[in-house]
Amino acid sequence: MGLGTAVSQSYPAPEFVFLNGNSPLGVFFLVLVVAPFVEEALKGSGVVANRRRLTLLADGPTFGASVGLGFGFFETFLYGLGAFVVGGLAAGIVLILVRSVSSVLLHGSSTGMFGYGYARSRFGVRGPGTGAYYLLAVAMHSAFNALASLAAILVLVGVSGVEANVASYLALVVAIGFAFAAIEHVRAVIQSSEYPALLKGSGRFAPGRSPPRAR
Repeated sequence: MGLGTAVSQSYPAPEFVFLNGNSPLGVFFLVLVVAPFVEEALKGSGVVANRRRLTLLADGPTFGASVGLGFGFFETFLYGLGAFVVGGLAAGIVLILVRSVSSVLLHGSSTGMFGYGYARSRFGVRGPGTGAYYLLAVAMHSAFNALASLAAILVLVGVSGVEANVASYLALVVAIGFAFAAIEHVRAVIQSSEYPALLKGSGRFAPGRSPPRAR
């Protein structure tokens, strides 16, 4: 964010306005667009770095979820530490607890889906592969960030007071539900990839066939 602000201030052209972290539009652009693309690419690189260890299709989402959860926990620790420094122990604990049931799960699930797509491409499975599932991970990340940023978005468009507070709490509940649903979907993907019969005879992974293994 600091780099984007410096660029926009050094080169005050319209095409750089969204990089300015000191402007509301710049902040939302960084949170809803830049951060998802960058963070999902960074986490995805952890999956790619372990490609030689992928021996089953199920290893892709498993490795991806592991990398994402590790990233989420570390990020949450840093945010919690910052909250502790600014607001004290209670603030740090509350932030860590909230992020543990929302952001951490989201990171695990989004990278889990990238890992699934990467494994599909690596093992030559027909259909969507690495690129499509990377964009899916970015979309999941961006949607979650939009829910988490709803309070600030409402203020930007002129909504405040009780309505904004109620909407913010509802958005938090929805964001947590979204994170839980996403990680549950990844668990189901891992299970059905490891046990193809669970897919009820769909295409290449029909009952009685072995799941793809590394060549």
